[in-house]
Amino acid sequence: MDTNTIYFAGGCLWGVQAFIKTLPGVVDTEAGRANGETHSLNSHYDGYAECVKTTFDESVVSVTQLVELFFEIIDPYSINRQGNDVGLKYRTGIYSENANHIEAVIDYIARRNDSEKIVVEVKPLTNYVKSADEHQDRLSKYPNDYCHIPKELLTRYRK
Repeated sequence: MDTNTIYFAGGCLWGVQAFIKTLPGVVDTEAGRANGETHSLNSHYDGYAECVKTTFDESVVSVTQLVELFFEIIDPYSINRQGNDVGLKYRTGIYSENANHIEAVIDYIARRNDSEKIVVEVKPLTNYVKSADEHQDRLSKYPNDYCHIPKELLTRYRK
C-alpha cells in the first residue's frame, strides 16, 4: 500500500469527514484544524480552517481524483461559507506537506472551465491539530446533527 496524506477543508468538518471516509482508496480520516497559529485546542480561534486529515492509498486513488470528488460537496466560489456555516474557519481549502499534492491540486483547478471563479485555498500544511474526540466521526454517532451536505451525497460512495 502506497499511503499519503492530504487535508481537506470544506465547511463544517462533520460532513466532510462523513463523505471522505466513504471514498475509494481512503484508508483513514481524522477531524482537525489546519494552518492555525497554536498547537492546542485550548486556545480561541487562531486562524485555522476546520479540516479532515485524509490518508489514502495512491495505488487506488490519485490526489486529482480525490480533489474532483471533494469538489462535489463544496461550493468552490464561496468565501468563508459553506451552507449555514459562516466564518473564516469554514473556508474551503486543500493542504498538504507534499509539494506534488499542491501542484496536482493547482493543475486540477487550472484545467477547470470555471477556474477564475474558484476561491479554494491551496497551500502547504503549516500546522495541524486533531479535533476533540466528540468531533471525530460525529455524523456516524449522531446522524441527525446538522450537516450542510445533503444525506444522499454523503452516502453516494459508501462502500
